[in-house]
Amino acid sequence: MEQKNQDMTSGSLAKGILFFSIPLMLSNILQVLFNMSDIAVVGHFAGAMALGSVGSTTILVTMFTGFLIGLSGGINVLVALYYGAKNERGVKETVHSAAILSLIIGVILLLIGAGFSRNILELLNTKEELLDGAVLYIRLYFLGLPALALYNFGNAVFSAVGDTKRPLLYLAVAGVLNILLNLFFVVVCQMGAAGVGLASALSQYVSAGLIVRALFISKGIFRLQMKDMKLTKGKARDIVRIGIPAGCQNMIFAIANLFVQVGVNSFSATMVAGNSAAANSDALIYDMMAAFYTGCASFMGQNYGAGKKERILKSYFISLAYSFGVGAFMGLMLVIFGRQFLSLFTNDPEVVKAGMYRISIMGFSYGISAFMDCTIAASRALGKSLVPTVVVIMGSCVFRIIWVYTVFAYFHTIPSLYLLYSFSWSITGLVEILYFIHVYREKVRNGMKAVQA
Repeated sequence: MEQKNQDMTSGSLAKGILFFSIPLMLSNILQVLFNMSDIAVVGHFAGAMALGSVGSTTILVTMFTGFLIGLSGGINVLVALYYGAKNERGVKETVHSAAILSLIIGVILLLIGAGFSRNILELLNTKEELLDGAVLYIRLYFLGLPALALYNFGNAVFSAVGDTKRPLLYLAVAGVLNILLNLFFVVVCQMGAAGVGLASALSQYVSAGLIVRALFISKGIFRLQMKDMKLTKGKARDIVRIGIPAGCQNMIFAIANLFVQVGVNSFSATMVAGNSAAANSDALIYDMMAAFYTGCASFMGQNYGAGKKERILKSYFISLAYSFGVGAFMGLMLVIFGRQFLSLFTNDPEVVKAGMYRISIMGFSYGISAFMDCTIAASRALGKSLVPTVVVIMGSCVFRIIWVYTVFAYFHTIPSLYLLYSFSWSITGLVEILYFIHVYREKVRNGMKAVQA
């Protein structure tokens, strides 16, 4: 049955953004929990070697999936822009160009990942005894990249038109299937790490199939039709212009965090274990906040396309308030209940104590990141992606590397390492806000151009 899409250009923004973002937040939480289930199954039923093989690939998974998430952000912005302007041709050309482009990029990433995974893992100094298992797992996992690209494409389109419930449903179905397949391949078939990789790939194709089918049977102007399936040069260029910088930013973030891990590794094995346990909170809180960044881009994009200037800036401020509030509240809860959270991953009191060093600083820092990430989403909603990406790479990536080899090298304490997050987010957030003010004045206050077909 066709679901009613949300009109983002009228009504209460505070209520609209909240109800739009809640299904996205639940989707993100589900994704984190499903990923944790992968680790739990392989850890409990396949042993330490298989667990180590899967864990050794985290950086590769983060880099490639992060790139596809960034690409889908560009699709979301453009579909919202044309949909808000009621530009049927613009929506149609963007959706069909995005479908083809997503599939092509997914296949290219599959070929790169499968072809060079061993070389990359060797560069990351993956332990020899884990290398073969890690390579087999990641190659099977990467078989699902084209499907992941298509799911993210579909999710971006539905989110842009105000429907965040169907992507949540499809993700839930695929996630439950992923857990069942994990248990079947690992416990019944004794496939170890390879079983987890195969289960992930198959479940990705299920979620992609469900969301693409929904786009084909939809009656909205954003529906897919085989007769319109072609790349439109201008629309493909715009998707690349906004999405590729965002994808590269996500990949570089993952690389920059390797240098942070180098700093952590300079301490005891107990501190390293504590950091690993505490870091599980990052994805959970970041992804909850990220729902409001998508809300920000979608609402700003539609209202920009509709020419409703007064709602553009309000969408930004409301999304920023929500994301900051979630980050601050969840961070505080983490500080208060940190020991209970860490006990989910370890029973060693010394590891828990070590993990609390990270939590006591990060818990009060998550909210700060909203000023950076929400403002980046706002700039991209107005069609600016390259400069925000350069700023965030310099402020949150290059800055972190410099911090590790200067401030941290001088003090060499665990707090001096973790504080780099607060400082990098604060500096980057300030510069991003200044740039957004410039873009807003240029595009909105000085005259909004009609969205061209």
